[in-house]
Amino acid sequence: RDLHSFPTRRSSDLGTSDVVARLVAAKLSEALKQTVNVDPRPGANGIIGTDIVAKAAPDGYTLLLTVASAQTLTPALYKLPFDPVKDFAPVSLVANLGGVFLVNANLPVRTMQEFAEEARKRPGRFSYGAGTSLLRLIGEQLKQAIGADITMVPYKGTGPQLAAVVAGEVDSVVDPFVGMPFVKSGKVRPLAVLMNKRSPLLPDVPTFEEAGIKGIALDSWAAVLAPAGTPPEIVAKLSSEIARIVALPDVRERLATLNYDPVGSTPAELGRTIETEIVKWKRVVKESNYKAED
Repeated sequence: RDLHSFPTRRSSDLGTSDVVARLVAAKLSEALKQTVNVDPRPGANGIIGTDIVAKAAPDGYTLLLTVASAQTLTPALYKLPFDPVKDFAPVSLVANLGGVFLVNANLPVRTMQEFAEEARKRPGRFSYGAGTSLLRLIGEQLKQAIGADITMVPYKGTGPQLAAVVAGEVDSVVDPFVGMPFVKSGKVRPLAVLMNKRSPLLPDVPTFEEAGIKGIALDSWAAVLAPAGTPPEIVAKLSSEIARIVALPDVRERLATLNYDPVGSTPAELGRTIETEIVKWKRVVKESNYKAED
């Protein structure tokens, strides 16, 4: 079996997705008594690798470890050589990953409401660093949600955008929990998490909804898909094994170190998630008039 890991082309995303893929592959090897190889194929925002799996034989021997943005945002930004829904058989979610809205520690705001109020009072005063298309679109959503003009500053990845907010080059960023050491050291201040529930990493930090900012949520995830036409019994077997694997204490502990919240799902649940998010991101891209830059 080959478990392909196809994240976006950002090196930081590649590292995390590759670790998740290898963790799942090792446990699947034990459960299935077969070697499960990981074949990372980054590039073109995940399109190259995902296309390989879309065109693979539907025999259960080639799987895709993908992330939310690659499977649901990419279709809204690029012309694809595959159909993100029709060409795949959903297997299972592996884990959820949200994000946290950080501001430089010297910024004179303590809550999202204070940030929104100050941003409305002084249009263009605050800046927002964004290292990926997904984060740029979240920035556009934020501007609409609080009704304020915030200056968008693009960066080449999540690492550079984090360094920028720590240094005070920009006032704010949405960070996929990579910047937790800077939160602990007090160099940045978390104002809200982009999840449907509070993060165990920052239990005292409210969600955007709790902070009174509607319409912003980032429940990103890693999931396993198979080529369309894979026999249902194979999909069901893989789904049940993955659900069992992510519940193992050592797997949960390892995923927690990556700031992932382990979660399995049925194929149907994953399928509904993908379809719903594709519709959402197409709407967001259209309303924001956003054009992909890479």
